[in-house]
Amino acid sequence: MAETDNQLKLRIDAKTAQAVFGEFDRYAKQIEKEFGVSLSFRDGVLSIAGDDLNIRHVQNVINQLADLSEKGKMIDAQRVNYAISVARDHEPVSIAEMEDDVICHTLAGKPIAPKTLGQKHYVDSIRKNMVTFGLGPAGTGKTYLAMALGITAFKNHEVDRIILTRPAIEAGENLGFLPGDLQSKVDPYLRPLYDALYEIMGAEQYMKNTERGLIEVAPLAYMRGRTLDRAFIILDEAQNTTPAQMKMFLTRIGFGSKVVVTGDMSQKDLPPGTVSGLTIAVRVVKKIEGIDIRELTSKDVVRHPLVQKIVDAYEAYESKLSGGRAGERKHRSNNQR
Repeated sequence: MAETDNQLKLRIDAKTAQAVFGEFDRYAKQIEKEFGVSLSFRDGVLSIAGDDLNIRHVQNVINQLADLSEKGKMIDAQRVNYAISVARDHEPVSIAEMEDDVICHTLAGKPIAPKTLGQKHYVDSIRKNMVTFGLGPAGTGKTYLAMALGITAFKNHEVDRIILTRPAIEAGENLGFLPGDLQSKVDPYLRPLYDALYEIMGAEQYMKNTERGLIEVAPLAYMRGRTLDRAFIILDEAQNTTPAQMKMFLTRIGFGSKVVVTGDMSQKDLPPGTVSGLTIAVRVVKKIEGIDIRELTSKDVVRHPLVQKIVDAYEAYESKLSGGRAGERKHRSNNQR
């Protein structure tokens, strides 16, 4: 490695450089745009030209991506975006090492592992604590990672069964107009849980374990009056619980059980003026030993990069809206004096 004024030269093999630069240099162009630098590769040497601070940022990004490539991991848009985010925020993390923490594999052989620092802390919290609250926007892997950990615990005989539940809240639609019996009416609300189970475990194994009562996917109302021992329990979409429902759920926990509660407070479907049980629970239980609350952010979104931009845009809009309302209330208060 040789360094000159506003330029850094890194030795890197051609195959790794090709992966880091991306098809038609798409990732190289993105990095250049993000940090205002110039990248070039020739004869096994990658040159980074720009101001000193941005050169250091880009060096971090290149090192992260090169490490991933050398470990046989595919460089994609999500990993590039996260490497850029890590570099900007000076986060002391190795993305490649973090992704080595494989929870399990899907039926197709795809490894499931945390892809961001927030996800890594969330996964570690579930392993360590009896109850973990995972809060954050869509696409942060809250439910999927919890499901992977639950299936792994089940296969390792750490728990005897898996229970997955959601409140069957009507998101602007009426259950009464849907055809079929009650189970048929609530199944659409549980579909994301079925999808994750099928992908990780396979439909055949899921059906066998369901018939034996070892895996249960049910609306939250079905939990009333039960005590759940040696179970891995996931309450999904918890922002749509009432305070009474949340209290009922948390008091169902038995010996040897592990509980994950996931929710996104920006996507409540409760009637206007109804307080979310998730909001109350986080305040009530946050200091209890054995319970951990983990908040994921837009940086932890692992869906299409556009999803992260949409989440950020909505957060900015809602923050501006709430700020405007606060200003209006202050103005009215001043006028009344």
